[in-house]
Amino acid sequence: MWMKSLTIPMKPISFWRRLLDLISPRLCVVCGHRLTVTEEAVCMKCNLHLPRTNYHLHAYENEMARLFWGQIPVERAAAFFYYEAHAETANVLYELKYKNHPEIGEVLGRMFAREIRTAEFFDGIDGIVPVPLARKRLRQRGYNQSMEIARGVSEVTGLPVYGKVVRRNVFEGSQTSKGRWERNENVEKVFELIDGASIRNSHLLIIDDVVTTGATVIACAKELIKAGDVKISILALGFAKS
Repeated sequence: MWMKSLTIPMKPISFWRRLLDLISPRLCVVCGHRLTVTEEAVCMKCNLHLPRTNYHLHAYENEMARLFWGQIPVERAAAFFYYEAHAETANVLYELKYKNHPEIGEVLGRMFAREIRTAEFFDGIDGIVPVPLARKRLRQRGYNQSMEIARGVSEVTGLPVYGKVVRRNVFEGSQTSKGRWERNENVEKVFELIDGASIRNSHLLIIDDVVTTGATVIACAKELIKAGDVKISILALGFAKS
């Protein structure tokens, strides 16, 4: 029987780490309670109660994967947990994207990858492509949250991260308040393939922070498949059910 991974293997806790935890306690990004020295980003209780999708167990036939059927050559798709805008778990993505906590992406990327690798989700995948940010947004935020998630996944899987094969040329505003058709129009033609040779004949894992309509991932994937004979899988931390 498949069991959720509730512990994260960690390096020995140093004296300085323990001292820093005393001086400046780290807090759970879900409930705000103090983390123990062995916990990262999410406390054990909140980890246990994350509304996991378990989509990796049926990686081609699930609600998120269906968004991409007939749009792109999708092989599999999974999200860590269901995303609801005003739920406590939404704090995870809010802190990651808007509160200058890129480390949350890497921690949860590792956590998610460890949970799903036993289901052979990563088998046959050649590399990871984080959904890029436009340069303006990257300057504002200082980091790409999808890249941080990708780093965590790469650390567990050993898959290379292709951070410069596709770029986002324009920033057309946040997708948050837009409807399905507005989201589709908002991302049309904003991505550009810049290094197709390095990904030709590859199975690529696109990583985004949250998937709602799938419009952003589809637009990114359509550029990647221009490289030739490219298969696509998708991974996200959150999935917002319609």
